[in-house]
Amino acid sequence: MTPQPVLALHGGAGTIPKASLTPEADAAARAGLRAALDAGWAVLQAGGSALDAVTRAVVALEDHPSFNAGHGATFNRAGFHELDASVMDGATGKAGAVAGARRIRHPVLAALELSKPSDPLLLFGEAADDWAGQRGLELVENSFFSTQSRFDLLQKMLAREQEGTLAAATEQEKHGTVGAVALDQHGHLAAATSTGGYTAKPAGRVGDSPIIGAGTWASDQTCAVSGTGKGEDFIRTALAHTIHARMLYLHESLEAAANAAIAAVTALGGGAGLCAVDRAGNVALPYNTAGMYRGWISEKGVYVAIHEE
Repeated sequence: MTPQPVLALHGGAGTIPKASLTPEADAAARAGLRAALDAGWAVLQAGGSALDAVTRAVVALEDHPSFNAGHGATFNRAGFHELDASVMDGATGKAGAVAGARRIRHPVLAALELSKPSDPLLLFGEAADDWAGQRGLELVENSFFSTQSRFDLLQKMLAREQEGTLAAATEQEKHGTVGAVALDQHGHLAAATSTGGYTAKPAGRVGDSPIIGAGTWASDQTCAVSGTGKGEDFIRTALAHTIHARMLYLHESLEAAANAAIAAVTALGGGAGLCAVDRAGNVALPYNTAGMYRGWISEKGVYVAIHEE
C-alpha cells in the first residue's frame, strides 16, 4: 500500500501573545505558513522526496520576515546575524548542517548540499559561507537578513538586561526557529530546521538547530522531528533523537514520545515545541509556550494555527 504523503511544519514556539498580535501580523504569519506548506506539498504531490519537500518548505519560511530564519532573523549581541540550519534524510541517515553562517541566503540549502557527501557534515561561520559560495549557492550581505522589528527587539532585550528584567522576557522576545518534517509516497521521512538563534545571543553561540539529534532527526524506522525553543535544553536532552529512541525501544506512539520529550525540557524550565511525523503519517505538534506557529497538509486537508485553535 502506497503511503499517504504528509508535511508538517513550525514557525517557532513562543509566539506573540494573542492579545497583542495585530490582525496584520496574524494574517502575515498565517500566509507565510500556508505558502511554506504549499511549497513542500507541491514536491510531495509530484512524487518527490520527503527531503526535497522539507527543504522547499523551509526555504519559503527563510524568505518570510515573520519568522526567525533567513530574512527576518534575530540579531546577536554584537548586532549582526549568525544563522544555523540542518537537514536529515530518514532513508539514508545522511545529514548536513551549517552554524554561525553570515552570508548564505538560504542556510537550509547549504545544509542540504552538505548532506550529499556526508563529510564534512557540519561547517561553521566563514568556512560555511565559503563552502556554499563555491558550490553556487546565493551569498548576500549580512544586512540582508535585517528587519526593523528584529532590531527593535534587540534593543528591547538589551534594555531588559540593564533593567534586570530579562527573566520577564516572553518566549517570543527571546527566540524562534522554523522547521518542517515530511513523509513521502515512497515511505521515506525527512526533517529540516533553520534559525537565527535567540535575540542578543553571544556571538558564536550555537543552539540545537544544527545539531543532529537535538533539534533535527529523521529515521524511516520511526519518525522525523524538528524542534523549536531553548536550544541549550534541547541539546541537554537530545530531544529529537529521544523521540526516535522512545518509539524504537519503548514502543511508544509518536504523540506519547513527543509529549515526553517536551516534558523533559519543561522540567529544565525551557520553552519548547516541535513538529513531527511518523512512518504511518501521524503528526504531532506539541508545545509548552503560549503558542506555536504551526501547520500540516495532506490529502485530508490543510491546518494552520498560531495559538490554541
